[in-house]
Amino acid sequence: MFKGCFVPIVTPFKGGEIDEEALRKLIGFCLEKGVDGIVPCGTTGESPTLSFAEHKRVVKITVEEVKGRVPIIAGAGSNNTKEAEELTRYAREIGADGVLVIAPYYNKPTPKGLEAHYRKLEAIGLPIIIYNIPSRTGINIPPSLIAKLSRLKGIVGIKEASGDMDQVSSIISLSEPGFSVLSGNDSQTLPILSLGGCGAIAATANIIPEEMTKMIKYYLEGKIEKAQELHYKIYPLCQAMFMETNPLPMKTALARLGMIEKEWRLPLNGMQKENEEKLEKALANYGLL
Repeated sequence: MFKGCFVPIVTPFKGGEIDEEALRKLIGFCLEKGVDGIVPCGTTGESPTLSFAEHKRVVKITVEEVKGRVPIIAGAGSNNTKEAEELTRYAREIGADGVLVIAPYYNKPTPKGLEAHYRKLEAIGLPIIIYNIPSRTGINIPPSLIAKLSRLKGIVGIKEASGDMDQVSSIISLSEPGFSVLSGNDSQTLPILSLGGCGAIAATANIIPEEMTKMIKYYLEGKIEKAQELHYKIYPLCQAMFMETNPLPMKTALARLGMIEKEWRLPLNGMQKENEEKLEKALANYGLL
């Protein structure tokens, strides 16, 4: 149902508040460069620091700006099911095409609890992309459970960011045909495509949306060598964007390019000086500066 390059858009801030003008411009920039979809209020969008009102406002702005041109997968995850339900219902109400739902963090539910969580959300009736990122949540969703959930009509895919290629293979081999497996680690997008994945929710697409989109498109069209060439061009920049906690490098780079203010919300508080210098070099080597 969902394939290609989806950009998890950053949430720009200015003076401590959402910079709506910068957000609209960034969405427009990504659309102009041909991305296949937009993901507001993901990890890259600093969703844990947004109030419910702010979260909903960001999703609403995204829907307004996209105007149905590409699918919108709204972040709707939480560490408790009740909050995730509210965000999922709002996404459906406002016109999003699906939701991205991270495994409940901190609580560390068992597979039984995870299944109940996703079944409860699936009943709302909006397509769900599961988000598996053990480094953030403290739990890994077993491939057997993902396969079981893939049999539900409303569970249509997964953003897989475990970094484990064996897990990716297991998910694809066990899940229902047509279940979308999207890379959640930018530098592993091409390997995941080679295993049968169909795209990525790629944070680096905030910076280079055209190249990330083309790499995925080339692979899906069977233009393997062109995809490989772009992978090796993009790879150092992808690495640089995750040298510190996402979205610190992403926002630092976007600010350096004049697209947003250099601002986060605590507890994020800026990059280490030596890493910021490495990021500057990576941007220059890529030709962005």
